[in-house]
Amino acid sequence: MRGRGMWTVGLVLAGLSWPLGAAGQPSADEAEILAVVTTLFDGMREKDGDKLRGVWHDDARLQTAGLDQDGVPRLSSTPIDGFVAGVLGSEAELDEVTFDEVVQIDGALATVWAPYNLFVNGSFQHCGVDAIQFVRTPDGWKIFQLTDTRKRDGCDPERRG
Repeated sequence: MRGRGMWTVGLVLAGLSWPLGAAGQPSADEAEILAVVTTLFDGMREKDGDKLRGVWHDDARLQTAGLDQDGVPRLSSTPIDGFVAGVLGSEAELDEVTFDEVVQIDGALATVWAPYNLFVNGSFQHCGVDAIQFVRTPDGWKIFQLTDTRKRDGCDPERRG
């Protein structure tokens, strides 16, 4: 019994490491999904409309989960075209930095959970989490939902990656 239990633990541990491969490298899908995230935030930094528009599915939504001025939970939405126009029309340098990304994939659906820090003109603005959902399309992975949180408490403003 004792030997069989250790063998089972070994199989479970081996199974947990299997999705990342022998060297702990992300799968091709994970790498492609993370590249889409990078393209989105590179597009913000570079004010590149093609990059900003190219990551979104035609039916995409952009939302923020937070609290209103009275502390009541609220979900607010921004049209993708409004987001892109806002970034391109802003004179501010926008630098959103994600870290410790977690990617989950099931067939044509994927989710990225990515804590982030936002810097505007080099100064820390706020932190939060980007919860990004992707769908696999004939043109590759596209974002169909991005919901973020925004806060100033509990942040590590020195974190840039």
